[in-house]
Amino acid sequence: MVEVSLLRIIAVANQKGGVGKTTSCVNLAAALGDKGRRVLVADLDPQGHSTSGLGIDKGKLSRSVYDVLINDSSPDEAISSTTWKGVYLLPARLELAGAEVELVGLLSRETRLAKALSKLKDFDLILIDCPPSLGLLTVNALVAAETVVVPIQCEYYALEGLSQLVGTVELVRRHLNERLHIGGVILTMYDSRTNLSKEVAEEVRKRFSDAVFETTIPRNVKLSEAPSYGQPVIYYDPQCIGAKAYMALAEEVEERWLNPRKL
Repeated sequence: MVEVSLLRIIAVANQKGGVGKTTSCVNLAAALGDKGRRVLVADLDPQGHSTSGLGIDKGKLSRSVYDVLINDSSPDEAISSTTWKGVYLLPARLELAGAEVELVGLLSRETRLAKALSKLKDFDLILIDCPPSLGLLTVNALVAAETVVVPIQCEYYALEGLSQLVGTVELVRRHLNERLHIGGVILTMYDSRTNLSKEVAEEVRKRFSDAVFETTIPRNVKLSEAPSYGQPVIYYDPQCIGAKAYMALAEEVEERWLNPRKL
C-alpha cells in the first residue's frame, strides 16, 4: 500500500456572526502548527480579524487577499509568515469590503480564489475564514474548498439560518465544485452547567451526526482576551481550558483529514 497525503482546503463558514469562525481558524491553525503542520489561514472576512488575531499589522501590508482576488496577484506575493510555529497568513484589509461589488464584473468571479490557491503546494492545510454572509466572497471560499467546517454556538437560535448555508453548499456542489461537503461541525461557547448548551449540542448531533467533532469549545475568557494581544490562545495562556480544547480539536482534525491515507 502507498500512503498518500493531500493538501486539504477547509472553508470555515456560517453566515451567522459571532459563532466562533475566526476564533476557530486562528486557534486551530496555531494548534496544528504547534504539532508540526504547515498551515495557511486565508482571511476572507473584510473585518480582518484573523489577520489581527495572528498579530499582523494590517497597515503595514503591501498586498492582501484583495489583490489576489481582484488584481490577479500571485498568492505567494501576499502570504505573510507569522510569529507562530507553522502558521502562515493570506491577510485581509478593509479594501476587501469592496470586493463583493468588484467581483460581479470580473470573469470567473466564483473561481478566482480556487485558481489562486491551487498554485500553493507547501502547506498541509489551508483554513479559509469566511465572512458572515453568503455573498461572492463566501462562494469563492466554497468553490476553493473540498470541506466545509461549520462552527455552531451552543445558544438559542443556534440552528437558525443553517438551512440556508446547507442549501448554498448544495448549490455550489452541484454547479461549481462537486467535491464540496460539510465535513465538520464545531460546537462553540459550550457551558456544561446549563441545560441549554446540552440541549443545543444534542440537537446539532442529531442533525449532523458523525460530522460533529467530539471536542466542544467552552466559554472561556482567555479565548476572548487573546485576540486583543494578537496571539492565539495556546500561546497567550496554554493552560487555560480554551487552549486545551483547541489542541484536542487539532488532534481530531489530524485524524480526520491530515494523517496519510492508505491506497
